[in-house]
Amino acid sequence: MSLKTKAAILTGMGKPFELTELSLDPPKDGEVLIKYTAAGLCHSDLHLTDGDLPARYPIVGGHEGAGIIEEIGPGVTKVKPGDHVVCSFIPNCGTCRYCATGRQSLCDMGATILEGCMPDGSFRFHDGATDYGAMCMLGTFAERATISQHSVVKVDDWLPLDKAVLVGCGVPTGWGSAVYTGNVRAGDIVVIYGIGGIGINSVQGAVHAGAKYVIVVDPVAFKRDTAIKFGATHAFADAAEAQEKITELSWGQGADTAIVTVGTVDEAVVSSAIGAVGKGGSVVLTGLSSPEKFTVHWPGIDLTLNEKSIKGSLFGSANPQYDIVRLLRLYDAGQLKLDELVTRTYTLDQVNEGYQDLRDGKNIRGVIIHDS
Repeated sequence: MSLKTKAAILTGMGKPFELTELSLDPPKDGEVLIKYTAAGLCHSDLHLTDGDLPARYPIVGGHEGAGIIEEIGPGVTKVKPGDHVVCSFIPNCGTCRYCATGRQSLCDMGATILEGCMPDGSFRFHDGATDYGAMCMLGTFAERATISQHSVVKVDDWLPLDKAVLVGCGVPTGWGSAVYTGNVRAGDIVVIYGIGGIGINSVQGAVHAGAKYVIVVDPVAFKRDTAIKFGATHAFADAAEAQEKITELSWGQGADTAIVTVGTVDEAVVSSAIGAVGKGGSVVLTGLSSPEKFTVHWPGIDLTLNEKSIKGSLFGSANPQYDIVRLLRLYDAGQLKLDELVTRTYTLDQVNEGYQDLRDGKNIRGVIIHDS
């Protein structure tokens, strides 16, 4: 028997979120019914409205979520009703080639996350005869959702879910971009372009890894100031100013790692990042842009003669089943900031206001608190 749930949906590119009531199927084999308690306002959902990510409409927004398991379907072994969980925006089956080799961020189950359907092509949200997708198979901008057990990670029940929610996307994506993809090591010089919900966590990751200098670039003064509070050593409004400091601090050798976490990546920021790193340096591309745009244009001879590398980073190259718990344990031990990431909370019907605040540079991270 289907349930009813309130949800914030997108019906097409360029349109705001709309609140509606949808029917929700009960969990099938390997699926769980979750009651969301909190959802993060991540920039990736704006890529759906702006057309930078190809999506199937209509779709329930939200891919950063935490909540409590209410019901489980046949064959579910990972969780039970009452368990507190954080959702992974990349599902992880544990048995595909990538999961089996420690690369859960590349799990084959992630192939349908923009379609919003389950791996078998079916949907769980409906309005009459219309099927609604769920962003990243989650749809955290709904009060409840039926999702795969491979999309949830059980967490300690004493942790505040309104803060733990951030470890479902922004925190591991940023932290891992520095620690895993960027392989930042003690004494390194790191430059980070864009200090939003992901970039600020790249700062945390670089500091955690022992970087000597962490240089951030962002045009918004509030974000630069926040980065300094999170451990950045220098902050600049534009890439040219940052480059002068990188040259000075490195005695002309360049940065070891550059991480691109701007909201929408363009050729200019990528070129700045490649130019900022020195011999053997790495550029990590974490931010997104339209698949139709070619954003990497640079003389290949520079990469060859100076052995520079450019790497993509999805979910910070992390393993959600391990790293979500690991990061929350660091938070519990006072070694990772989560409370300080949340600039403001919203109700579900304020979702468009929250995203406007994100566009206006007012938030590091906004969080929707679902009705209790």
